[in-house]
Amino acid sequence: MTGSVFSPTFEALPASIPVFPLMGVLLLPGGRLPLNIFEPRYVSMIDDALGDARMIGMIQPTEHENTTSAPNLNRTGCAGRLTSFSETPDGRYLITLSGLCRFDIESEVPTTRGYRRAVVDWNAYQGDFAADEDFEFDRDRLFSVLRTYFTQKGVEVDWEALEQTSACQLTTTLSMVCPFTAAEKQALLEAKTIENRCETVITLLEMAVHAAGEGGDARH
Repeated sequence: MTGSVFSPTFEALPASIPVFPLMGVLLLPGGRLPLNIFEPRYVSMIDDALGDARMIGMIQPTEHENTTSAPNLNRTGCAGRLTSFSETPDGRYLITLSGLCRFDIESEVPTTRGYRRAVVDWNAYQGDFAADEDFEFDRDRLFSVLRTYFTQKGVEVDWEALEQTSACQLTTTLSMVCPFTAAEKQALLEAKTIENRCETVITLLEMAVHAAGEGGDARH
């Protein structure tokens, strides 16, 4: 994952970061995630992040937040650097997080600002800082299922541009934007290699196409 000149090195990653639990939302290294921040505790989180390392950990809860004020969290998430933000007249932040590196939560830190903060372990994911390298995959298989999938969804696609996209960026983008389930997105996040993630994306797309082709409601 090629970072910005403003991005920290792996060795400079902080010991603790604010975490943003959001079900069904996936950030991956090299990906870009736009967010609309309006809840007061998360506005405070952005304020604090802007004055600190500008890093936020995106993580999925294991249960919907409306069932509890502090839902249990998956152990693995992905940290993003706050690379753009704007304010709105009604007190919201419109931000973009650029994915840096995955992490495992070690413990949570008591806070007084409403949002959650965790001590994290980065060690298993130093490879997320490696430069992007293209890799071999079954491109015909992927594009065949993509054409059917997007047709079923009624989505128009610039196929010429998609064909020119690198394997790494294509895998990251599809993983983040396709309407997979929360469990499927967590599996994509935890894939050990980008090749594993690509194979998982293709399999999930094939399952979705098959489900829709059977005449039943698609899972998404």
